[in-house]
Amino acid sequence: MTNHVSILGSTGSIGTQALDVVRKRGINVTALCVHNNVELLEKQAREFAPQLVAVFDKNRFNDLKARLADTPIRVEAGMDGLCACATESQCDTVLTSVVGMVGLVPTLCAIEAGKNIALANKETLVAGGELVMAAAKRKGVKILPVDSEHSAIFQCLESSPRKEALKRIILTASGGPFFGKTLEALKSVTKAQALNHPNWSMGQKVTIDSSTMMNKGLEFIEAKWLFDLTPEQIDIVVHRESIVHSMIEFQDNSIIAQMGVPDMRIPIQYALTYPERYESPVEQLSFAQYPKLTFFEPDYKTFLCIDICRDAIRRAGVFPAAANGANEAAVQLFLDDKIAYYDIPFAVREAMENAPQKSSVTLEDIFEADRAAREFVLEKHA
Repeated sequence: MTNHVSILGSTGSIGTQALDVVRKRGINVTALCVHNNVELLEKQAREFAPQLVAVFDKNRFNDLKARLADTPIRVEAGMDGLCACATESQCDTVLTSVVGMVGLVPTLCAIEAGKNIALANKETLVAGGELVMAAAKRKGVKILPVDSEHSAIFQCLESSPRKEALKRIILTASGGPFFGKTLEALKSVTKAQALNHPNWSMGQKVTIDSSTMMNKGLEFIEAKWLFDLTPEQIDIVVHRESIVHSMIEFQDNSIIAQMGVPDMRIPIQYALTYPERYESPVEQLSFAQYPKLTFFEPDYKTFLCIDICRDAIRRAGVFPAAANGANEAAVQLFLDDKIAYYDIPFAVREAMENAPQKSSVTLEDIFEADRAAREFVLEKHA
């Protein structure tokens, strides 16, 4: 169980819910970092009294330092600040809940420092899965998934110590706000519609990814690395109610599912208290309130991003990093009203196809592929 935690991305959706868990479980907070929300970070720092806080946006450093001038809390900024939080000497677990590629380097730093990772940053494994998992194995640290789907798989796999017994895993997807729509119908989607998720409350980028089902494609790649599987061992099913968080199937065709109300505090708490289970702040699941649970095959012809990601991990190399970087750029263009919603998957596909084939990948290769994919999207679509 975690005794001392550093939280990267403490003011986001996952970070604030993690602090709710920390508050109830009495876990010590050693470091907090944010992108630029120094107002909320100040409140968190005064409540949890960490040794260190950091703001990624260097323009907010002086503001944050002034806000905490009457405290003994150390203040850092930029990528160096994130890495300092990730390697803070007293912490034993680093919860990485920042959004985007910015999470990769701090996660690698934390692993090198011998910290266990509670992982809520998809891009870390999507872009750098091979490097991250190799480093974790070499350093003997745990990668504990926080995403509800991967946490569900992780929990289900604990029922069988033999990997040979596993046939496949089944990731569930809510289907987002556009379930049942055609590709043609997506041409008229507005930003407000795309940000209106039916089941989960998340940040803007993650919510858009859920609506395009890119998040499920990214989770497909992430699952391959987390659980050491082939792409053929990973399936996806649309489950509108978000009660079954994912499933595993054994060689005898029996299936085990992890279920619960759609509340991220369950997987967050389990990642922080593993292998123990404690009373949760989440409401108890009442099956009477959900008399029908539905399951559907994903519409791959409409939601193109799933197959883009599936293709990227099969091709390996820097293709997943390119797909991820292109998606981040395309989503931001959509949020900035510079491209249509319908354009997102096509921009991602084009940029990924433009990436070079490499037999082995370094950290520099990953960042170069990410940079090139973003530039490609901006040059062609901005």
